[in-house]
Amino acid sequence: MSKLFIAGEVFHGAGSLDELKNIKGKKAVIVTGGSSMRNSGTLDKAVAYLNEAGIETQIFEGVEEDPSSATCLKGAEIMNTFQPDWIIGLGGCSAIDAAKIMWVFYEYPEVEFDALIKPFTVPVLRNKAQFIAIPSTSGTGTETTGLAVITDREKGVKYPVVSYELTPDIAIIDGEICASMPAHVTSNTGLDALTHCVEAYVSNIDNNIADALSKGGLEIVFDNLKEAVENPDNIQARQNMHDASFMAGLAFNNAWLGIVHSLSHQVGALYGIPHGASNAIFLPNVIRYNALATERYPDLARVIGKQTTEDLAQAIETLRSEVNNQSAIKDFGISREDWDKNLDYIAANALADPCTGFNPRVPVLEELKAIYNACYEGVVYREEAVAG
Repeated sequence: MSKLFIAGEVFHGAGSLDELKNIKGKKAVIVTGGSSMRNSGTLDKAVAYLNEAGIETQIFEGVEEDPSSATCLKGAEIMNTFQPDWIIGLGGCSAIDAAKIMWVFYEYPEVEFDALIKPFTVPVLRNKAQFIAIPSTSGTGTETTGLAVITDREKGVKYPVVSYELTPDIAIIDGEICASMPAHVTSNTGLDALTHCVEAYVSNIDNNIADALSKGGLEIVFDNLKEAVENPDNIQARQNMHDASFMAGLAFNNAWLGIVHSLSHQVGALYGIPHGASNAIFLPNVIRYNALATERYPDLARVIGKQTTEDLAQAIETLRSEVNNQSAIKDFGISREDWDKNLDYIAANALADPCTGFNPRVPVLEELKAIYNACYEGVVYREEAVAG
């Protein structure tokens, strides 16, 4: 028997933010990032809808990109004082992921962050509060996943905290909220959603529902991402990408991910490379690497009118270029000297990343280093490049 893990209630479509006025409760803390949700008016709308529902609100603003455990502890302190029965993550994945871990610390003030990084060790939640996720970017799918990615600044490592306890109770998928998203963020997050579709489909967990969602999400991304980047006011394209992101998140919440994410987590933590951008660099070469262990990639190729594994890899490279994303890690200004100095460290961390355990091919350290080096230069990965 399998269980489908999904947000408890899902509202989607342009204007669905107004579902907040139907929430039952007393107090809510809204966790958000910089100023985009306030400047766009979305934050004020959310507060107004909650007030209409008779819910008192408090706002925690300023969650940084790649949020730290320290930020999560600060948010939990506010929650411990205010005692909300709803926690709302509003904004990009950083805000929602941080809100999830604030939720854990709020319910369990004695828990240490290091105790959460082993998969499925988050204690039982919903003793004090329930969780609502309202994404403003179309990529991570965190609104329906049991995942939060938090950075340990001292170690320079991103940790994916994995537990179905973190799956939101309510997800609101409103494409109108994305209308102010800049082109480069639209591009990065859309390529992140694409990566989720591909990795979930070829993971070592068989799940027919995840497979269908992966294929459907992949098709929507290829049909809509370029339009959403080039014509940001096209709300239908925005909503389509938002739906694709949710579908991809639901797929990988039930089938999990692979080494594209393991590799990306490390360069994001150490070099600050946007997650979707690094995913899009690693994905084609990981497809080539994994092709020796799975025959599933042609299924995805056929969804977009192609045939072979290499067709799929090249189609992703083409889309990456069409939405103005980088093709090599060195394009982010990382010197070869700096790269070589840290290569063993990031490869070892990638090998230990929880996502590696779900990859269709079991990697060794030298193989991950070879993929890293190919992607640093922006060249095609080849098996013969593996040392030893």
